Amino acid sequence: MEKLILITNDDGVDSNGIKALVDLARNLGRVVVVAPDGARSGQSNAITVEHPIFCKKLHEESNIEVFSCSGTPTDCVKLALNKILNRKPDLVLSGINHGSNASTNVLYSGTMGAVFEGCMQDISSIGFSFCSDDKNADFTPCLAYFKSIIEKVLVEPLKKGVCLNVNAPLGQIKGTKVCCQGRGVWTEEFDERRKPDGKRYFWLTGHFVSKNEDDARTDEWAHKNGYISIVPQLIDFTDYETFDSLKQSGYEAF
Repeated sequence: MEKLILITNDDGVDSNGIKALVDLARNLGRVVVVAPDGARSGQSNAITVEHPIFCKKLHEESNIEVFSCSGTPTDCVKLALNKILNRKPDLVLSGINHGSNASTNVLYSGTMGAVFEGCMQDISSIGFSFCSDDKNADFTPCLAYFKSIIEKVLVEPLKKGVCLNVNAPLGQIKGTKVCCQGRGVWTEEFDERRKPDGKRYFWLTGHFVSKNEDDARTDEWAHKNGYISIVPQLIDFTDYETFDSLKQSGYEAF
């Protein structure tokens, strides 16, 4: 049976990143794109619950259908699985994101929110990001590596509860590395401004600070050294070591 591949993103259905990802996947099976009708960065796993979601078909050709959705990236996956696709897809792909989703950025990422939704539905799911915010970024250096990862997962699906977060650095790429998620934090800065009526408002700015980029196991180290990072992510956030210690430390009461 022909493979069925669902593609989404958080930069919008018209972004160059999703077009590049569709081009990678189009010869690997039937491709259905269900993506936001505009940018939805930073949405994480958010879903739309307070107003209706609208969806329309934009394009169809031999083995590709493209839909736009007024919701979040997670909404796109949910809607595709429930109302658009005629069977469960073999693969959910999200991206190619314009900007890094490595380290703790994964927690904010709409790109990876869609990936986690696919993973929760027991579908092999991969998020792809390129560490450039340039809307016209040239993805060429990383495309062959990304396609190879897709092909591997189509042949050997990921185990349930595990998905992949793949990030490519700028510059010359030396290869790929399987990595641990790095630790880091955004140093939030708010640009304060005032409207003509004097009311204050704020734009979120700031920069990302890695806390362990010198650890050669991490994704941030990989990027600094010219490698694409592949991080296997869990949707089970339980710390089982602490789970056992808490049970032995009197936290349970009856």
